[in-house]
Amino acid sequence: MGKFEMSKAKTISLVLGGFVAGAFISLGLPAMADKEVKPGLPIDELRTFAEVYSAIKQGYVEPVEDKKMITNAISGMLSNLDPHSAYLDADAFKDLQVGTQGEFGGLGIEVGMEDGLVKVVSPIEDTPAYRAGVKSGDLIFKLDDTPVKGLTLNDAVKKMRGKPKTPIKLSIIRKGETKPIEITLIREVIKVQSVKSKLIEPGYGWVRVTQFQDQTVAELAKQVTNLYKDGNLRGLVLDLRNDPGGLLNGAIGVSAAFLPPEVKIVSTDGRTEDAKQEFLARPRDYLRGTREDPLRSLPTEVKKVPMVVLVNGGSASASEIVAGALQDYKRAVIMGTQTFGKGSVQSVLPLPGNSAIKLTTARYYTPEGRSIQAKGIVPDIIVEESPNGNGSASPRLREADLDRHLSNDKEKEVAKEPSKPQAKPSTKPGAKDKGNKDEGDEDIPTRLEYASKADHQFQQAINLLKGLQIMQNKVQ
Repeated sequence: MGKFEMSKAKTISLVLGGFVAGAFISLGLPAMADKEVKPGLPIDELRTFAEVYSAIKQGYVEPVEDKKMITNAISGMLSNLDPHSAYLDADAFKDLQVGTQGEFGGLGIEVGMEDGLVKVVSPIEDTPAYRAGVKSGDLIFKLDDTPVKGLTLNDAVKKMRGKPKTPIKLSIIRKGETKPIEITLIREVIKVQSVKSKLIEPGYGWVRVTQFQDQTVAELAKQVTNLYKDGNLRGLVLDLRNDPGGLLNGAIGVSAAFLPPEVKIVSTDGRTEDAKQEFLARPRDYLRGTREDPLRSLPTEVKKVPMVVLVNGGSASASEIVAGALQDYKRAVIMGTQTFGKGSVQSVLPLPGNSAIKLTTARYYTPEGRSIQAKGIVPDIIVEESPNGNGSASPRLREADLDRHLSNDKEKEVAKEPSKPQAKPSTKPGAKDKGNKDEGDEDIPTRLEYASKADHQFQQAINLLKGLQIMQNKVQ
């Protein structure tokens, strides 16, 4: 993680990203105060644990190392809490620290577990998985010749990592396909460009945040300033689709770029005092490892330019913080489809031997106190990926679909978005078999080029901005 400061004492980090094959995403925070409270140990349960431990040690068919048994016990305790708590061995912990620099080894997919299989949450742009056509919702049941069933998510991710230029075969079950799909990927060092932008036409700009990293705020300021070099903008699209999240300070900084100073961006709440915090649109809450405030260089007009924020089911965590803040302050129109719904905070506690645990310690809330957990951000204007409204061929995996997901404490019951019925194959004369795609899926490219003429959601965002501009001119 470069400047990730870590003493030998216990240290805590705040994690706001998904589980990425080849990387973890975290935010370094000051060490938690040593807790004096020592809860009473459950003697009877520990006696049972000791008896099981002894039975395995003495009677299991093969010898088992003490370290392995203890590690497995720790891993089991954490993985059974919720989908985001986990034990990090030395390799996973190193990836956590390095991943926020935007460069890591792997395949480039954000993954979770479902029924013992690895489920793809979202492929990351410009990575081997993305280029090979791996899709959200794909279930990976075999890695080379190793079945995924029985592996922990950490073990599966370790197998997907490896030296650059080495191959790995993924065996995939995909909804709508009658046979498993086999895809061979070549591992590579993945460099994720955090912010992209372009001037669509005079007066209208597009900025995309692919992932919230160390340099996201500075890069956003640079890209937005560049859009203004030929004059003021009449409209701006902030694209957060398929952004799995990342650093909390990045989300605060991106929000602060478009909001008034000192307003509340996000708050967190948990059982400990350390988990109860508020983060505002101020440099000390979004600067990290630098004294220079990159947002000072932004044109003042950026605070008032009409905005549309594009989101979808792959927008998670830090992306949802930005969308929620801009929505609460009515600073932008949120457009697209319902977001992923990861509204929990993970703290990372280093352990001896360069390992660590990632523990869910808090929920986060929008400025108005809304909990995003297991619900997500509902757009102001729903726009599907295709003009006919069929959306993606594979239903999106969301937080509420994950086993043992944390509940939304603000709502007693969060209704899941109903799955859309699958369209029947065409029976028109001369119709060709397109791999069991739904009718209308031909409107959605296999790899969508964002901000292109084929990008339906983006085109609707531009249309809305132009409509707002016409209305504003009439008022003036």
